[in-house]
Amino acid sequence: MSVPLYVPVLPTRPHAGAAYRALTPDVRRQVAPLWTLPPRPGTLPEPLAGRLVKETGTISTAQRPGHGWLDAPFADEAEAAILADVLAPEWWDDRNLRPVTGPGRPSAQQSLALAAARHRGDGLGVRVRLPGDWNDRTASDVAALLDRLPATHPADLFLDLATVLPDRPEAAKEALRALDALMPLTAWRTATVVAGGFPEPPDDFQAGVAYEAPRTDWETWHEIRHSERSYLPRLRYGDYGIVPATYVAQTPPAAQGGGPPWGVLRYTTARSYHLAKVPFGKRYDHANRRAAQCLTGLTEFRGAHAGAGERWLRDRSEGSTTTGNHSTWNRVGNAQHLTFVVRSLRQAGTPA
Repeated sequence: MSVPLYVPVLPTRPHAGAAYRALTPDVRRQVAPLWTLPPRPGTLPEPLAGRLVKETGTISTAQRPGHGWLDAPFADEAEAAILADVLAPEWWDDRNLRPVTGPGRPSAQQSLALAAARHRGDGLGVRVRLPGDWNDRTASDVAALLDRLPATHPADLFLDLATVLPDRPEAAKEALRALDALMPLTAWRTATVVAGGFPEPPDDFQAGVAYEAPRTDWETWHEIRHSERSYLPRLRYGDYGIVPATYVAQTPPAAQGGGPPWGVLRYTTARSYHLAKVPFGKRYDHANRRAAQCLTGLTEFRGAHAGAGERWLRDRSEGSTTTGNHSTWNRVGNAQHLTFVVRSLRQAGTPA
């Protein structure tokens, strides 16, 4: 497996798969998603199994051009038992996906990931959540997990900082404390620091007015990169794409009676995230176009040539494509974001 340049955490939803497929081949080669199954509490076993078969099949098809990982971090013991049937070790054969588990997970989820990893023999992802302060006991839990793998079996580390916004100024220091403890545990094949920086829409979110927020997660990454740790050349960058880090932990909207009557167009620039409120429905075409114009009118808008996301925003601002829906807006947002991050990492000289 080639070492990825960029690891976005993406939900196993159609819009994320479509955004990944929309990337140009040169960008896609540098993107290795960490696909994350959402929680589905209370779903009966038979419909849950059917949903898991459909979602994992769709993602494995989308992932054929390159490598990625598949995780089920929210599975309880009951769901993990169903996953063990759906994602039996043989399921992973000839698929460009590697299993993921982590400390503190239900034993059934750990066991199914370990069984798949042993069967394939080419990688286990270990996802360590760090939503706040580092706890040294976590390193012991990770070591115990690694002890359940054959000695020569490769492992990939994901240090998941979750949400990193301006109210978390010590995130880089906590990440370094964690990495200092985790990196010596094994010869990690890859090590990725993941953080989510796109904010929730503000309480006073208004149509026709773009909202700007700093890229705190990107600043945290650079703070880590400017430390003097010997393992820095081995680190890779990861984030949660264009949705808040809490998005992957939400039950899919269809199970909640649908989403709100408006959505969000999102755009990434060198130092900021930009959000524009977009109403849903053909009768709001003018307001919908105005939302796109809020982003295409930015000084740092990269132009329609930059990628599929920018092309859609240009066309929508001119009224030459349909208004879209929540899935469209998320697809467009991720397409521009993933492309921009890869190109930014290349320019910054991050090891590939």
